Amino acid sequence: MNASVKMTTWDWNAITDAQRIQVLQRPLIEQDQDLQKTVSRIIQGVRRHGDQSLLNLTEKLDGVKLDSLEVAAAQRQSAEQQLPPELMSSMQRAAARIRGFHAHALPQPFALDTAPGIRCETQYRPIRRVGLYVPAGSAPLPSTMLMLGIPAQLAGCHELIVCSPPDRQGQVDPAVLAAAELSGVSRVFAVGGAQAIAAMAYGTESVPKCDKLFGPGNRWVMQAKQQVSIDAQGAAIDMPAGPSEVMVITDGSVPADWIAADLLSQAEHGPDSQVMLITTAPQKLADIEQSLSRQLAQLPRSATADQALQNSMAIVVDNAQQALAVANQYAPEHLILATENARDLVPGVDAAGSVFVGAYTPESLGDYCSGTNHVLPTAGWARSYGSLSTTDFMTRMTVQEASPAGLLEIGPDVINMADHEQLEAHAMAVRLRLQAIESAS
Repeated sequence: MNASVKMTTWDWNAITDAQRIQVLQRPLIEQDQDLQKTVSRIIQGVRRHGDQSLLNLTEKLDGVKLDSLEVAAAQRQSAEQQLPPELMSSMQRAAARIRGFHAHALPQPFALDTAPGIRCETQYRPIRRVGLYVPAGSAPLPSTMLMLGIPAQLAGCHELIVCSPPDRQGQVDPAVLAAAELSGVSRVFAVGGAQAIAAMAYGTESVPKCDKLFGPGNRWVMQAKQQVSIDAQGAAIDMPAGPSEVMVITDGSVPADWIAADLLSQAEHGPDSQVMLITTAPQKLADIEQSLSRQLAQLPRSATADQALQNSMAIVVDNAQQALAVANQYAPEHLILATENARDLVPGVDAAGSVFVGAYTPESLGDYCSGTNHVLPTAGWARSYGSLSTTDFMTRMTVQEASPAGLLEIGPDVINMADHEQLEAHAMAVRLRLQAIESAS
């Protein structure tokens, strides 16, 4: 591990436009052909052999031989008793905040008369069965269970199916199970990796086929999600995702130790995570680097964080407006506004998964219990995707109804446009009805 952290520093006003584009590139994620082929084989194996393939892969990859894939209801219900009371209380309070926030995101149907006798509506329906993937690689993530399960429950999804990897004893983490109970989950399966995604996408004897899949995971999981999402017989997925990332904008008013901790909170996620610092106070950079070095040495996941910091960089800008321009170009998963008058900067943010405003709002709050969702677009997808919400667990459909008077009102417009596009049957469907209406009058 590096004895000290030295961030690569760029003066934004001293580099060319081409260099700026290069600076904001994410670390290259190699297109591993072997990975794609291996994941494809796993998916095909699950499709052909169902539960037996899942059991074989769990024994091979997770090192545990299971008698049953599904976690028994009694085990789920007793999970809370295995947890420290303070942890359970924190999870309950987090669940309440997440539920309260996401309830306000439920979309409202509406109806509008767009012309006399023409009623148009938008209605929403819950996705019937959703598959939720909860990772448990270096550590289980009950927070992810809450972030996925609660919006799905609020949306009214009929079935919530969860897959999470078993430990060496063949058990799903009790905190994940307790979070599943708080989220109204229907069934839980001790299955992880690409095989879990395949099981939920196509179904097996035990695992039901799901309509849409949600949740983060390692590169095997993400590759599997990509493959099943482009198969018409597979399943839709929540959003494009990749390694975790954070961008911090600072003007030097927030203590260096706090800035360093914010950067490290993402670096410890994985070696391919990226942390970015934008500053109008370059004289404070040395303090931040020294604090990074001190705190890094104390982290249990210091080796992971240190590897991620190799891709870290600092960008020096002239003012807050230029900082926001850089941030919008990068479109970070997490954006921390660690400045004076940080609230004034929020209207200038156009592309970010989640924004953390002011000195006392570390990114950790959103990861766990402020109420917002930590399932967010990465790799610049924040330009076109938002954070996970209740609407992601619903479909939107339009409804329209015309009276005879309404058809008389807008029917001629349909005929004119259909004739121009040479779609005679479209025009005929209206002409016949107009003729009947006119004959009856």
